[in-house]
Amino acid sequence: MRHSGIIMILIAAVFTACGPSQTVSRVASDTQTDLSGRWNDTDARLVAEDMIADALSNVWLARFKNQHDKPPVAVVGRIRNETMEHIDTDVFTKEMERAFVNSGEVSVVADSEERKQIRAERQDQQSFASYETAAALAKEIGADFIMIGNISSIVDESVSGKLVAISYSINLELINVETNQKAWIGNKKIKKLIERSKLRG
Repeated sequence: MRHSGIIMILIAAVFTACGPSQTVSRVASDTQTDLSGRWNDTDARLVAEDMIADALSNVWLARFKNQHDKPPVAVVGRIRNETMEHIDTDVFTKEMERAFVNSGEVSVVADSEERKQIRAERQDQQSFASYETAAALAKEIGADFIMIGNISSIVDESVSGKLVAISYSINLELINVETNQKAWIGNKKIKKLIERSKLRG
C-alpha cells in the first residue's frame, strides 16, 4: 500500500509538471489588448468614442439647441448583435452613454430595462416611504432622441486556415422620438487580420 501511494504521488507530480502554466499581470483598464482578434472591450470603447464624437459634431445638435434653447435628451436603445460571435452589446451601450454624458452636450436618461426597475422602486415608495421622502410620480424626463443600431461582421478565411480577416461594421442611428426623423446616421468599420501559426502535431 505504501508503494502504491508513492507511485500515485509521482504520477501526480509528472502530470503537474507537464501541465500548462500561466502568468497573470495587472494592466491599466484602458490598455489595448487583442488576444483572439475578435471583438473586445477595446473595440467597444474606441468605436463608441469615435461615433459619439462624430454625432456631436453633426448639424443636428446645433439645430436642436437653437430651436429649443436646451441640450437634447437621449436614450441609448438596443444595439443588435448580427455577428456569428458572442458580443456583449451592453458593454458597447454603456460606453456610448459614458461618452454622451462626459461630453456635456447631451443629457442621457435610463433605458427601457432600467426604467422598469426604477418605476418599481418609485411605486414601492408610494406605499412604504414617508410622504416627505417618497419620489414623486410622473416626473420623468422624456427623451428627445433614441439611438439604435447593429454590429455585423464578415469573416474571410484562407483555405489553409492560417489567415483570417474579420470586418466589423457598426451602424448607429439617432432618431427623433416624436417625429421618427433620423437626425444622424453613423458608420464605423474595423478590419482585423489574424495570422495563425502552424499547429504542432
